[in-house]
Amino acid sequence: MRTDRLVAVLLLLQRRGQVTAAEVARELEVSERTARRDLDALAVAGVPLYSTQGRGGGWRLVGGARTDLSGLTEGEARALFLVAGPASVATPAVKTALRKLVHALPEPFRDQAEAAASSVVVDPRGWGAGRTGRTPPRFLAALQDAVIRGVQVRLGYVDREHAATERTVHPLGVVAKGESWYLVCQTGAGRRTFRVDRVTSAEPTGDPVHRPAGFDLAESWREIVDEVDRRRTPLEARALCVPHGVGVLRLAFGGRLEVGGSTSDGRVEVVVRGHDEHVLAGEFAGLLEWVEVTGPQDVRDRLASIGRALVRRYG
Repeated sequence: MRTDRLVAVLLLLQRRGQVTAAEVARELEVSERTARRDLDALAVAGVPLYSTQGRGGGWRLVGGARTDLSGLTEGEARALFLVAGPASVATPAVKTALRKLVHALPEPFRDQAEAAASSVVVDPRGWGAGRTGRTPPRFLAALQDAVIRGVQVRLGYVDREHAATERTVHPLGVVAKGESWYLVCQTGAGRRTFRVDRVTSAEPTGDPVHRPAGFDLAESWREIVDEVDRRRTPLEARALCVPHGVGVLRLAFGGRLEVGGSTSDGRVEVVVRGHDEHVLAGEFAGLLEWVEVTGPQDVRDRLASIGRALVRRYG
């Protein structure tokens, strides 16, 4: 909408001090002609805006004029960035809007709003079938707040074996995985992940969090998911795939597929993780046009058994 674009142009002017039509066009992904029309429209509407010609010229706000367009409270600003920060799956349009919005926030809100953007990861893929319509966990807001403020938390927790514990943790970030929320922490025993719906208490201590150097929440979560997936799919099958079939295998196996080098006959070495030989053989059975399983033997034997059964059934 043009109104949204005009607001974005004004925020861009406030942030940079001076812009050209070409810069506006690149930032907002419109043509230079549209950008010039928008700048002219702001001037006609009474915005204290003027232009200078020649090298180094552009559009400026008279006297560095500024306005607060957000009208947001601190909590509202943080909430927006928590659900649509750079690590989330928000649409590009939402992320672009937030990038512009942060420059219109009152100064006291900016640091925490930007901190919120790097404190949450949204991973839409669940671990498997799960319940729907679940409400946010009781202590989610308190833990998000502790992450953003960078303070330690005295955490009460009940694990999957129903054992209750209490410990002081250094919150590093929160993650939404499907419909479940997780807290990634540094503890005395190393980095740990806690399901937020199993948290029974969360009391900020006021002591600062000791954040590992170079810590990246999104990268850390990828490592956690890879480790969980490996525990859930302990069996590895080796196979040779024709080059044009690698894309088919990526669609079939996703992150369980590892692609290696090429062999002398031009085929590609691949490794696929699975739960057991029965499941893996069933998955490979529909891909024989592209792939030959080379091991382990249990998977090959199971494929042979499937083949004999198909011949008996369909001749």
